[in-house]
Amino acid sequence: MADVKIKPLADRVVIKAAEAETKTAGGIIIPDSAKEKPQKGTVVAVGPGKKDEPTTVKVGDSVLYGKYAGTEITIDGGEYLIMKESDIFAIV
Repeated sequence: MADVKIKPLADRVVIKAAEAETKTAGGIIIPDSAKEKPQKGTVVAVGPGKKDEPTTVKVGDSVLYGKYAGTEITIDGGEYLIMKESDIFAIV
């Protein structure tokens, strides 16, 4: 897991997205233009939460989030997503 040098504010969470699938279950290779945007990732940084709502996810959690959730950011050459905790659907 990457050690990112960013501290999200309030209920924001930084996520390292899982790699997109390169093969189907049947072994067919998927070209880059047809790959689905991943909806699963690992939490790498968590904000302190809001005054009455502490965050419920923690660093290292594997999570599912919305297909178009978050904003893509680059930190130290790595690609990450930053989003509100409410955009996360589940911890898996």
